[in-house]
Amino acid sequence: MNSWITRIGFAAALTFAASTAFAQTPSTNRVGANTDWSVFVEASPKECWSVSSPKETVNTRGGRVVAVRRGDILLFVFNRPDSGVSGQVTFTGGYPFASGSTVNMNVNGAEFELFTDGEWAWPATSADDAKIITAMKRGSSAVLTARSGRGTETKDTFSLLGFTASVEESEKRCQ
Repeated sequence: MNSWITRIGFAAALTFAASTAFAQTPSTNRVGANTDWSVFVEASPKECWSVSSPKETVNTRGGRVVAVRRGDILLFVFNRPDSGVSGQVTFTGGYPFASGSTVNMNVNGAEFELFTDGEWAWPATSADDAKIITAMKRGSSAVLTARSGRGTETKDTFSLLGFTASVEESEKRCQ
């Protein structure tokens, strides 16, 4: 899955998966939990993903901390074997990102850039996905910094405790 256009098309599938998997009622497709990360599986089409929500969120506008309403804030690593997707890093900030903006991802000092479309962000290539996953397996936290369409700067900090076990379980379940 190397092209940005293909990734955008995949956003619709992720939107559906996220909206059904993370609704307010308990999900029936959660198959594992490893500290701060969970594993979910869908049967048709076969999809497996690891996901976490942030441990800390800071929203600022003009350098001042502000209260804002955001939807679900989630960091995924997604597998969909029928579409050739393996280890796709995906982030949703719970709001539409500023048009043409990028999301900065910092994993223990290693910097990565995610490209945005609506409420979703991804690395540019599957090679970038692999580099990010490697850094996340070695790291203790991932900080994602972005800008909303309304100009709010957001900084979401995710724990990586349980990340490796969850990603490996997700991969195994989707072989």
